Amino acid sequence: MSSSWEQFEELIKQEMKRIYSEAVVEHSMNPKNLGDLEDADGFGRVTGPCGDTMHMWLKVKDGTIANATFLTDGCGTTLASGSMVTEMAKGKSLAEAQRISQEKVLNALGGLPEESQHCALLAADTLKAAIRDYLIVKKEPWKKAYQKYIGH
Repeated sequence: MSSSWEQFEELIKQEMKRIYSEAVVEHSMNPKNLGDLEDADGFGRVTGPCGDTMHMWLKVKDGTIANATFLTDGCGTTLASGSMVTEMAKGKSLAEAQRISQEKVLNALGGLPEESQHCALLAADTLKAAIRDYLIVKKEPWKKAYQKYIGH
């Protein structure tokens, strides 16, 4: 016999599945790569038009994204988008990862309602910001020490 909490949770999942794809439900309920990344090589922070903010950390090895993590103060679709983007970026070259667009995130998630599509853009833009940060620090390594000082 299941508890009333489990029944409530199942009811929420069923309601979500009416609106969102299985991928969106899975990534919002069980996000991948959530949290900061110790000693990251790249960091990005972007605030979207709805006010949600996403932070993303990258670990790069030999020009390939070895690990990617994120945090957000956003809604479930923002959480799902960040989770999907970090999964999509892992194992990709920096050039390949820079081509991860809103459209590619939406396709990977199986779509989002029109009013939530900006969440996919926020995640793609945050990934690009983290890649830019990595490239800047690689070119001028002293900036990494400065970033730690200012609380990156």
